[in-house]
Amino acid sequence: MAKRQQRLMLDDTELDSGVGPERLCAVTRESRDASGLIRFVLSPDGIVVPDLDRRLPGRGVWVGCDRKLVEKAISTQAFSKSLKTKAEAPRDLADLVDALILKRVTGTLSLANKAGLAIAGFEKVFAALEKGPVRAILHGADAAADGCSKIDRKYKAIQADRGQPAAIVNVLTIAQMSLAIGRGSVVHAALIPGGLSDRFLEEAERVTRYRRSTIEAAPETAPGAADDISELSSEG
Repeated sequence: MAKRQQRLMLDDTELDSGVGPERLCAVTRESRDASGLIRFVLSPDGIVVPDLDRRLPGRGVWVGCDRKLVEKAISTQAFSKSLKTKAEAPRDLADLVDALILKRVTGTLSLANKAGLAIAGFEKVFAALEKGPVRAILHGADAAADGCSKIDRKYKAIQADRGQPAAIVNVLTIAQMSLAIGRGSVVHAALIPGGLSDRFLEEAERVTRYRRSTIEAAPETAPGAADDISELSSEG
């Protein structure tokens, strides 16, 4: 308990110094691992900008990787309070963060494809499952449920036999997957094991974590989305 209180007493400057893995969330005022937070900095003209790579100069403000927390940081002026100066947070900042995280997902998928780790197409994905280990299965968010379930059943059975979790990702639309892989109408894809496949899962998990509170608050969300989030989170 004393250790926890000590962490909460650390000011934002010390927590943004780069010493240690934990940072203070400006909204919840709780100390968390930096991997579960998003860093924001102030631009020269006083605008709050996301720093997903954590490389931009200046004092940073950290907020939990959760859309609702980013929205609350805006409404409560948490950026100005943490930086102790006027900080203008754009109204669409939460949308911008979502877009930037998603861009990292598509960018990593593109790199994985160039590295020969991506397999696209229903039949080719099935063949890949028969041939050897598959690190992750990808479905377009707007893909038909029937095709997804056929692949998922086979993949889950194989992974269960191997004693390994099944990583199923549906955060990208068919159009986004197609653009990242560089071919038309990619509805289903698979990633074979490799460093970029692991990195893709990390980025995909971040976008599902960021959107989770919004999805949980929306019962009309497409069927299966919550299941995919829980499976993906188990990979983290």
